[in-house]
Amino acid sequence: MIPDSRGATIEASDVDRREILGVRVDDLTWDEALGRIDGFLAAGGPHQIVTPNPELVLAAGRDPAFRAVIAAADLVPCDGVGLRWAGRLLDQPIREVIPGSELILRMAERGAARAERWFLLGAAEGVAAEVGRELVRRYPGLTIAGTHSGSPRPEEAESILARIESAGPIDVLFVAYGSPAQELWIASHQPRLRIPVAVGVGGAFNFVAGRSRRPPDWVKQNGLIWLFRLLTEPWRWRRQLGLARFVALVVLARLGPRRAA
Repeated sequence: MIPDSRGATIEASDVDRREILGVRVDDLTWDEALGRIDGFLAAGGPHQIVTPNPELVLAAGRDPAFRAVIAAADLVPCDGVGLRWAGRLLDQPIREVIPGSELILRMAERGAARAERWFLLGAAEGVAAEVGRELVRRYPGLTIAGTHSGSPRPEEAESILARIESAGPIDVLFVAYGSPAQELWIASHQPRLRIPVAVGVGGAFNFVAGRSRRPPDWVKQNGLIWLFRLLTEPWRWRRQLGLARFVALVVLARLGPRRAA
């Protein structure tokens, strides 16, 4: 058991787990997710958080190693209205969407009050450093102990691990290598790093650094983030095709039991 932010204890497995197309997603509110993260920090490392969206669920369906990492993670909050929709259709209800880009900011607000030390890894050259400066500006008290772009290539692993270790004690590690590379990288190296909280955040660094436009609230409330991304980043159109496949697979999964009946 680990302590939560109120001093009580929670079981690491005490999360309502859902299954979307054979892939684990946890049913969590924001308060529950942040409370469990507080518990991980209080307990010490290592813990891994995965934030799946429909694209990651499709990738995990094709990659057993990735699916196993998600199944073994300490927390798997829903990052995408598409997963919440699928949960409703498949009788796997998910109460809230917890986007990775917003998770960074909410964790930073809490971390600043505790003078946490973070390391930011991944994204294009210079982006992690931009994110670090922006977080420190917004949340004085937070320490960015190090930033590095690097890559998930095995030949770079040792130098990256040494860089993180030399930065001193780290409370939170964010890795922006894209999925599934970032999740596999964390799972592979957390036994050595033993950082209390490690999270793969994909393109979230670009949002925090202001390099990608953040969707307005009305877009999020109406489940139109996919359309906003397509209009503001039209080069992503191939990735958006995956959403159509996800929808089709969810509908087929819903119809499956009825057909059998």
